[in-house]
Amino acid sequence: MREPINATTGRTLGPVSDLERHLPSDWWQTLFNSLYLKTDGDVVENAANTTTDIDLLIQTAGVETNDHILDLCCGQGRHTLELARRGFRQVTGVDRSRYLVRLARTRARKEELNAVFREGDARTVRLKAASFHCVIMMGNSFGYFDREEDDAAVLETAKKALVSRGTLVMDVADGEWMKDHFERRSWEWVDQNHFVCRERNLARDGRRLISREVVVHAERGVLADQFYSERLYTRHEIQQLMESVGFTQVRFHAEVQSASSRNQDLGMMAHRLFLTSEAPAKSTVARKREVPFPQVTVLMGDPRLPDSVKLGGHFNPEDLDTIERLKDALSEMEGMSFRYLDNHQSLWTELRTNQPSFVLNLCDEGFNNDAFLELHVPAMLDLFGVPYSGAGPAALGLCYDKALVRAIAQSLEIPVPSETFFDPADQAATLPGIFPAMIKPNFGDSSIGITKNAVVRTPEEAINYINELRELLPGRPLLVQEYLEGAEYSVGVVGNPGFDFHVMPVLEVDYSGLESGLPRILGYESKWDPASPYWTQIKYKEATLSEEDRRLLADNSRALFERLGCRDYARFDFRADSSGKIKLLEVNPNPGWSWDAKMNLMAGFEGLRYPDLLRMIVEAAQARVAAQRGVVAAAA
Repeated sequence: MREPINATTGRTLGPVSDLERHLPSDWWQTLFNSLYLKTDGDVVENAANTTTDIDLLIQTAGVETNDHILDLCCGQGRHTLELARRGFRQVTGVDRSRYLVRLARTRARKEELNAVFREGDARTVRLKAASFHCVIMMGNSFGYFDREEDDAAVLETAKKALVSRGTLVMDVADGEWMKDHFERRSWEWVDQNHFVCRERNLARDGRRLISREVVVHAERGVLADQFYSERLYTRHEIQQLMESVGFTQVRFHAEVQSASSRNQDLGMMAHRLFLTSEAPAKSTVARKREVPFPQVTVLMGDPRLPDSVKLGGHFNPEDLDTIERLKDALSEMEGMSFRYLDNHQSLWTELRTNQPSFVLNLCDEGFNNDAFLELHVPAMLDLFGVPYSGAGPAALGLCYDKALVRAIAQSLEIPVPSETFFDPADQAATLPGIFPAMIKPNFGDSSIGITKNAVVRTPEEAINYINELRELLPGRPLLVQEYLEGAEYSVGVVGNPGFDFHVMPVLEVDYSGLESGLPRILGYESKWDPASPYWTQIKYKEATLSEEDRRLLADNSRALFERLGCRDYARFDFRADSSGKIKLLEVNPNPGWSWDAKMNLMAGFEGLRYPDLLRMIVEAAQARVAAQRGVVAAAA
């Protein structure tokens, strides 16, 4: 299947005899951007249409200002925002498009409206069960997927989110009318510089309308050649689908005819059905949380074995105390039972003969406490078909190579420090002229090989530290990196794209209490040596950032999360240079999980306790696995 031509090519596919053959199965993931608001703005940014929709909603569903309302597939949030303007106090919008959700949040802040917006796929987004009195899907936002089963999954999401006998309100294209009246070809000027040409055909099965849109700028030429579709439901078919999911009392209230400021091609918005239905009755008896995998096996490092990363080369009292705190926190989780595996000598046999149903993988020490073998633990679980939390072996291997992560970040246009890859075995290598510089191992985690001497300001200091690392980590490649002296930040995320993807409040490292003369870095001493000033004098606080920088950090973290194949939770560290430009330091695909680690500190900034953070991670992982495997949650 050929993909649509990229906007920068200045070309199109030319004449296309079969629109359906060129339709990407996931067209909806990329279509809804600024160009969409330009081409369709005459309808979807039309205040009169929004007012009409909300008037109908209030009239037909009888919603009240104290009702909790979910706007599913909210787009740029026009219905959510209009409800907030009218005094509705509990309105939440959810949409898959990061661009539109971000725009909705910006508009809500500008108008000081009380509305919440979240990013998520309507089929899989995690919402608190029975928490909304009314779910709305408006603006013809239903029926985008290839399979009708996916449309049913969206209705299942709405059903689960609704209280007992809650109301679902939808408008959908009138399929019967559209089959007879759709415009096969049209073109129109969008503004003084842009025009759009459209052509449409029914799919081979007659159930979907396939559209092609070529957007042209008068001077720059073709901006996009894109394809999209929508399933055409008749009244009988949409009612049948809703009833198959469990909705009752399906009522059709009006046939909505949209207005257009340009009064031209209305497309799928030309003739809409407006309907309401009732969710099934739900028991009023308090029910325990549903858990897909109630029996959880926690996989950890082996305290019996040496550990070269830890101070003294073995588990210390602080490590054992951390483990006990973890067990106390996990014991608070209702509906789950936990067993712990930390004997690596018998690990292979244990996994083979007593296979866990789900593993919380906290073995960031690596197999046999060898950091180079961290990826071997999830690889072993994959071999036995055991589902687990956190990153897979490919992501761990990728993120272990700092130079490779830097190259990927550059490809995503994420700022990175200047850097040179240095092989200490190459006696002819020339030291770069970057001073001050940070010298650190290319492979590794837990800040091994990064001490107060890692910041060098002269070639002599660089040579001395390189020789020191040759002895400590023989044969390991090094990075000579621009030393960033500005503010240092960490961004923690819990969840997965397409599900619930939660960005935590940004953390800033507070070096103000560190004694003078010591370089401002989070090195080995800050993590493993309680007697070091780095351990006692460095503090952490919630970052004070401009909204632009906060958004940029979140966007860059999400892009890296997806590109590197992270799962369930991850941490991204950034630091500003002397001019204030924020650059990526490193990616932590399975970051520290302890009570005093950065992830839990960030959770504390938003009022969460340590058990809350752990539950979020476990639930994110189990929701991902359950969706992949089609597992039905068991009542806890």
